[in-house]
Amino acid sequence: MRSLSYIRAKTVREATEAFAAAGEGACYISGGTTLYDLMKLGVERPHHLIDIASLEGADRIDTGGDVLFFGAGALMADVAEDEVVRRDYPVLAESLSKAASQQLRNMATVGGNLLQRTRCPYFRNGTIGAYPCNKREPGSGCAAIGGLDRTQAVLGVSDACTAVSPGDWPVALTAMDARIQLQGPTGERTIPIAEFYLLPGKTPHFEFAIMPGEIVTGISVPKTEAGRRSTYLKVRDRESYAFALASAAVALAMDGDHVRRAHIALGGVATRPWRAREAESLLNGRAIDAEIALAAGRAAFADARAGKHNAFKIELGARTLADAIMTAGRKMQ
Repeated sequence: MRSLSYIRAKTVREATEAFAAAGEGACYISGGTTLYDLMKLGVERPHHLIDIASLEGADRIDTGGDVLFFGAGALMADVAEDEVVRRDYPVLAESLSKAASQQLRNMATVGGNLLQRTRCPYFRNGTIGAYPCNKREPGSGCAAIGGLDRTQAVLGVSDACTAVSPGDWPVALTAMDARIQLQGPTGERTIPIAEFYLLPGKTPHFEFAIMPGEIVTGISVPKTEAGRRSTYLKVRDRESYAFALASAAVALAMDGDHVRRAHIALGGVATRPWRAREAESLLNGRAIDAEIALAAGRAAFADARAGKHNAFKIELGARTLADAIMTAGRKMQ
């Protein structure tokens, strides 16, 4: 048995002070749906848990201002069922409703979901040393490269890691130019979600642009007319309770039947939520049809790098994106 301390914080300041006092081995916990799994697998081994589920105002959902604002402690289920989110930003609601089971969505928080770690089977193998994994043990190698890589990434990979980013919600937020609010020992800051997730490069154990002791306190999403003409499409091995083999978040601002501005992000195929700028550029100023949609899909995967068993993801991803573009284009404002 390992000793484990636990406290419940009521304010961000109380939480960050507790983190600093606890020293090495401290970890924040809110919904706990990811951390408990990783603790059971032996991937995470915290000595001190600081519960931030009851922070004042952490569950706030505000859709009435210039931006949509979601407190990091808001439950996934509550955000997915919010009337304004469902009506005006279906890409956000759909990304949440297609994630995990209803039971998990009733417990998991939107802030914690941002920090969900990869489902790479080598990373999640709890037997230390059984398989090399640079995320778990930096410098040990990557067993997935040349190994069982069917579910691994084809975009943003490196010679050190091909682990796929597993989330749905972060993909939709990436398409919608969300910003992440952080607070820690040195104060508050806000960064674009595009800067929140790090490419693996040579240091895949660094996954998030978050400093020691910092807490995700909120998520803001700019309001845009493209929200109503948006969708999140997820393709997986089974219809429910499965992670994406490929997914696409698409939102379109239109002038008549022509795209004025496309917002596109991909999931299930990359090492982080992947903004598909090439696909956006191809669509902008064009009328949507099946040919253009598929061309955009294939443009998004022009730099894809397949392993031994996941080359199918390139065509699957392109067609998933094409279908999402067509679906979003058919939606009425």
